[in-house]
Amino acid sequence: MTYEEAMSQYGSDKPDTRIGMRISRIQHLLPADLISKLTSLQDPIVDALVFRPEANPSMNVRNFVTDFLASPEGTLFVDNPEGAPGIFVLDATKPLQGLQALGFEAAERIEDELHVQDGDLLILQARQNQAFSGGSTPLGNLRLALHAAAVRGGHVDPPMGFAPLWVTDFPLFSPVSLTEPGQGGKAGLAATHHPFTSPKTSEDIDMLMEDPTKVIGDHYDLVINGVELGGGSRRIHNAEMQILVMRDILMMNPERIAEFSHLLEVLRAGCPPHAGIALGFDRLIALMIGKTSVRDVIAFPKTGKGEDALVNSPAPLSKEALQTYHLQYRQ
Repeated sequence: MTYEEAMSQYGSDKPDTRIGMRISRIQHLLPADLISKLTSLQDPIVDALVFRPEANPSMNVRNFVTDFLASPEGTLFVDNPEGAPGIFVLDATKPLQGLQALGFEAAERIEDELHVQDGDLLILQARQNQAFSGGSTPLGNLRLALHAAAVRGGHVDPPMGFAPLWVTDFPLFSPVSLTEPGQGGKAGLAATHHPFTSPKTSEDIDMLMEDPTKVIGDHYDLVINGVELGGGSRRIHNAEMQILVMRDILMMNPERIAEFSHLLEVLRAGCPPHAGIALGFDRLIALMIGKTSVRDVIAFPKTGKGEDALVNSPAPLSKEALQTYHLQYRQ
């Protein structure tokens, strides 16, 4: 699955495909006045998903979603600066099954395309009309949170089994943000994976200087049940391309580039094409036994302060220990 497919269909770059609830883009179906009520964005994208309480068909869906959105967890979605989610409960006793706000044509096409039925919950969410970046979208986060709340309430069955997939074709560069400051360059861009990831194809190499935001990186993630178990990439093995990425694309300062002089020297010596991946074995074990935290499966879990309670570490060194290693405290 490509990054674009994962983000557009599941709102996450590490999708849990077991829970369904695929996201669809539907702004072309909606009347302009309805879109303006969903968001103040100009020319937005409007996504939709359908929640169906299969384990509890008699549940009051409206009460469930109202209670969820009023909770502290749900408030995050209501306060979305791009617009709160639009909520519609399908009701066969009402005109257009409760979708009258969408208008006749839109309601009819949504029924056909999304296969909604009586008792379903339809959620609409607006977002900026721009390329995906980051690891999730607001509707993708809402999808997971709503499903988790429904599982806790017994309205849907918990997902079972394992759903592994590779996520590929990530953008090589992403916009710098407060949470992702990147490599300290001046271009407003950061390497999505790391600045040593190679462009995927010859066409991507040609695109580097034309529009780096459209370049696809040869970067891949292994995902199981919504958990990223590993990630890796094919590396740049040409010194001149590595310098171009750091100096001309990311606009890193010369002092910062000089820190990688050893790498550039190795590349000039004839480094062959190479790739790698780092796997989280502890994450895999936690997933296999149904735990949500690796602290439950690692041998000596640390406290929130980074301390090891079993061996009382870190702790002051004794004089004897310092003498063993010929060390002394600086005066």
